Amino acid sequence: MNRNLSMKQYLNENLPLFVFVCVLFIIGVVFGTVMVNALSLEQKQEMTRHLGSFFHEMTDGTEYNGKESFVQAFSSHMKWILLIWLFGLSVIGLPLILILDFLKGVLVGFTVGYLVGQMSWKGMLFALVSVAPQNLIVIPAILFCSVAAISFSIHVVKNRFMSRKGTIYQPFMRYTSITLMMGICLLAASLWEGYLSQTVMKWVTPMLSGLY
Repeated sequence: MNRNLSMKQYLNENLPLFVFVCVLFIIGVVFGTVMVNALSLEQKQEMTRHLGSFFHEMTDGTEYNGKESFVQAFSSHMKWILLIWLFGLSVIGLPLILILDFLKGVLVGFTVGYLVGQMSWKGMLFALVSVAPQNLIVIPAILFCSVAAISFSIHVVKNRFMSRKGTIYQPFMRYTSITLMMGICLLAASLWEGYLSQTVMKWVTPMLSGLY
C-alpha cells in the first residue's frame, strides 16, 4: 500500500514533466510524418524497393532468427534508456534527454507516416502489427525514464547549486530503480519483437504482397 501511494505521489509531483515530454514526443511524431513528404522521388522509390523485398521474403516463408532479433531489439532499447540514465546524472545532459524523446517521436512518426502514405489503409494495418505492439510498451518506458532523469537532474541542481541541504542518495536510488523497472518492461517488448512479431507479420503480409 505504501509503495502504491509513493508511486502515486511521484506521478502527481512530476505530472508537469510527464505532460511536457509527452507533448515533445507528439511534436516529434508530427515532424516525422511531415518528413515523409519531404523525401525525393528517388528516395521513396528506394525505400519502396526495400519494403517490397521484405514483403516478398515474408511471403516466401524466409525464416528469421528469433533469438538474434530479440537480442538486437533488447540491446537497442537498453542503449536508449541507458543514455537517458547517464544524461540524467548531469545538468548538461538534460537537453540531450529532450532531444532523444523528440527523435523517438520522429522515428515513430516517419515509419508510420511512410507506411500509411505508400499503402493507405493496408499500410495502417501493417503498422498496427509491426510497429504499434512493442511501442505501446517502449514509448511509455522511454518517456517514464526521461521524466525520472529530468526530475533527478533538477533535484541535483536544487541541492548543489541552490545551497539546499539534503541527500541525493534516496533520489538516486529511486531514479535508478525506475530505470531498471523500465528495462524489465523493455525486455517484454523485445520478446514480442523477437519471437511473436515475425509470426504476426507473416500472417498479414499476404494481404499486402499484391502492392509490390
